[in-house]
Amino acid sequence: MNTFIGNIDAKADEKGRIFVPASYRKILEEMGSKHIVLRRDTDNECLIFYPEQVWNEKVSALRQALDEWDPEDQLILMQFMSDAETLETDSQGRVLLAKKNIEATTSENIETKSNDFVFVGMLDRFALWRPEVFASKKAGQKDLAEKIRARMKRENHNFPPQA
Repeated sequence: MNTFIGNIDAKADEKGRIFVPASYRKILEEMGSKHIVLRRDTDNECLIFYPEQVWNEKVSALRQALDEWDPEDQLILMQFMSDAETLETDSQGRVLLAKKNIEATTSENIETKSNDFVFVGMLDRFALWRPEVFASKKAGQKDLAEKIRARMKRENHNFPPQA
């Protein structure tokens, strides 16, 4: 199966329409995904796009982890689902982003250009960031290597040692 990788610059038009990268649309097509589920990220100022099958798997896993009769779990599920919406690409490969979702990609501390974005691949899904916000969150190369190495060791994977 192909995966969503890389980062691709994009611009939204004045109506909030943005082209899903052609390479990502091809993967969605290969997956047979007619819809994309968009959800505001819980921890970062970005939007996450899920092919509908991946979304259904994630929601199923969440649902299994929650007790449907527990009021707090019910609220978690409601809030998680309320921040999601199903999108369809138009004939030109664009999706329409609601104003509230565009606003969710801004950061109080970082000035952004109003229509500049970057799509970032995340294997089975992809994210949409403001370039300036994404740059501020990224770890430096050495820090990233250390974080990856620590997590791979934690999971008992054989990751190459630092040279």
